[in-house]
Amino acid sequence: MKILDRYVLEKFLLPFIYCFFGFIAIWFIFDLSDNLPDFLQGKLLSSPEGLATLIHYYKSQIPEIIVVTLPIGALLALLYSLTAMSRSNEIISMLGAGLSVTRILVPLFVVGLILVAATAFFNFESAPHAAMIKKQLLREIKRGTKMETGLAGHLYRNREDLRTWFIKKISADLLKLNDVQILQQDDQANIIKQWYARDASYEEATKTWHLKRAKYVEMDTAGTIIKSEMPEEIVISDWRETPWRIASSVMNPNYLSVSELEDYLDYNKDFPQLRLAPYRTQLHYRWALPWVCLLVIFIAAPMGIVYSRRGILGGVATAIAIFFSLVFVSSLSVALGKGNRIPPAVAAWGPMVAYLGIGIWLLWFRSTNRDLPKIKLPWTS
Repeated sequence: MKILDRYVLEKFLLPFIYCFFGFIAIWFIFDLSDNLPDFLQGKLLSSPEGLATLIHYYKSQIPEIIVVTLPIGALLALLYSLTAMSRSNEIISMLGAGLSVTRILVPLFVVGLILVAATAFFNFESAPHAAMIKKQLLREIKRGTKMETGLAGHLYRNREDLRTWFIKKISADLLKLNDVQILQQDDQANIIKQWYARDASYEEATKTWHLKRAKYVEMDTAGTIIKSEMPEEIVISDWRETPWRIASSVMNPNYLSVSELEDYLDYNKDFPQLRLAPYRTQLHYRWALPWVCLLVIFIAAPMGIVYSRRGILGGVATAIAIFFSLVFVSSLSVALGKGNRIPPAVAAWGPMVAYLGIGIWLLWFRSTNRDLPKIKLPWTS
């Protein structure tokens, strides 16, 4: 690494660290002030068990906060470091030494790629799960008791194999189903088989269902019972349903990891397109979101590098405005994708590609030593 690269990194990393931990501290203060009445009501601050719950609550939120904080921290740190070097004429000196603007920014692009990898790592699984954990823990704290999680009164329809499941309760670990009724239909929608079970479990190794304290009934197309059995246990090995596939049909896509979204789309590919659109859009957005960390460099660098003191404040304001317009446009696009208004890939990647084009265009202006386009309001002369 050259001395110049180290110098540019040092100028960037210190304000980035300050911004990163500063935003985490601000989030912590706001979250604590917002939820403090619930924490006091749940007596989290007066017992070792409560403090352990409070620590677990904030520890579980770290991945989501990192995903949110890295892009905005990088944006502000870039604007601060580049404008500081511009004010002291360091950028002009580097350009006078024969370096291009793109070459000066190379170490920052490398940092951007590292931040993309870090964001993708947390956004793969831990960040989406953090939102679900927060919601569950806050409900438990407000009630003062640990909630028994799981699904109750669940209906699942296997459209490929024409089976319908009615389940009274599914445990949170998906290991046990209580009070299950299963209906098997033929191609003419006639019910030809039924299973009733007090308990049902699935063995992953052998891919078999175990229906305990069960009843099995066969009937003809007219509904007449032709066979009825009440064995202690029924073992079935040719069903494609799994507990996760059954439970995932009502899961919120915002709380699912990348692998869980892929499993959902694979297991439920027979669902209508409108039903699958939120999950497809969220899957694409899981991979698109980390690239904002690299995108902010294309936005902030042209605005942060200025050749006169008069343009510094305007450049900083413009860069922040562009970033928040990206957040708005991206949120709107994802909402349209989840509503099946636009293709999921376009909803997730479209704003990123569009704003990347804007960033490259602005960087080209700065690299060729041209004045950046100015926005003229209709009422100005």
